[in-house]
Amino acid sequence: MPRPHDAGILEAALIGYQFEKEKIEGKIRELQAQLKGKKAPVAARRTVKARPRRQMSDAARARIAAAQRKRWAEFHKQKGAGA
Repeated sequence: MPRPHDAGILEAALIGYQFEKEKIEGKIRELQAQLKGKKAPVAARRTVKARPRRQMSDAARARIAAAQRKRWAEFHKQKGAGA
């Protein structure tokens, strides 16, 4: 028989595990829906909160692309010199 103060800890643990179980079940429903080629049910979509996507400006995207082209050019230059 658990002591009285242990019962509170056990109840809190049970609540936490039930919450985690609901989250996991929601993710399972989403995966099953994706495998069937359907969207997840509304209830499953509500349980999982997606982070909002970051917005990147066109100028930032262009800077990143230019930097990547520069890295590739340097890579090919070194690779050509080594051959």
